[in-house]
Amino acid sequence: MDQDPEGEADMTKTMCPGQDTRFWRPGDIFEETCAQCGAKVEFFKDEASRRCPRCGNRIQNARLSLGCAQWCEHAKECLGFDPREMEPEDSDQVSLTDQLIAAMKKQFGTDQKRVSHALAVLEKAQAILRGEKANPRVVLAAAILHDIGIQEAEKKHGSSAGVYQEMEGPPLARRIMAELNFDPDTLEHVARIVGSHHSAKDIDTLEFRILWDADWIVNIPEEFPGMDQAELARKIEKIFKTGTGKEIAQKLYLGGEESIAAKAARTN
Repeated sequence: MDQDPEGEADMTKTMCPGQDTRFWRPGDIFEETCAQCGAKVEFFKDEASRRCPRCGNRIQNARLSLGCAQWCEHAKECLGFDPREMEPEDSDQVSLTDQLIAAMKKQFGTDQKRVSHALAVLEKAQAILRGEKANPRVVLAAAILHDIGIQEAEKKHGSSAGVYQEMEGPPLARRIMAELNFDPDTLEHVARIVGSHHSAKDIDTLEFRILWDADWIVNIPEEFPGMDQAELARKIEKIFKTGTGKEIAQKLYLGGEESIAAKAARTN
């Protein structure tokens, strides 16, 4: 807690209740497994991510809740939009995000790798939203649900290839959103994004472009390991669809001698 110059506690400044450990319960400090090396990494419930001390991989907090942003003064910095500035019909955006995350986790079960990827893409989509005037409900739902069909693709087709994800993902995304009472226009917009997020074949809205860029920002180290800076710069220029997404990718992956993987681990 902040103190005045004479050492007295400043009672005019308050700590976020979610961060105040006096209110924490058993389970608010827990361990997550690193998907790369299998190490156990301790998390506090309010930490968005931590780096694995063994291999340096950035691990997303699969239990992170965004509901506090409905009243937090720093919500805009976290999400890219302020729930308090929304129109009344959109005031439940953050709670819907929490519910979508819960539904995504339920669908993926113990598949921590897919949960972590969805949360990483969500984080990058939020960052891009700060620079692009798009519909946050569509963008955040698409980020959370974009790979929702990957397990079904593996089960039915024996492959996680994009074509099968695009085939199996939209029905699952529609079901999840219908259960959460999404309006029909938003539901169909998100489903179309999920159905084209690898091929970009049937949609070219700004919300789609943001999801496309967020997914690519997360995937660059895996897609282009060891690529030299000049070639990677050409790839980023060609692949990215928003100015903000391209700028984030350039800052993360260009301008140094580090390998792509090392730079991602350091800055992601």
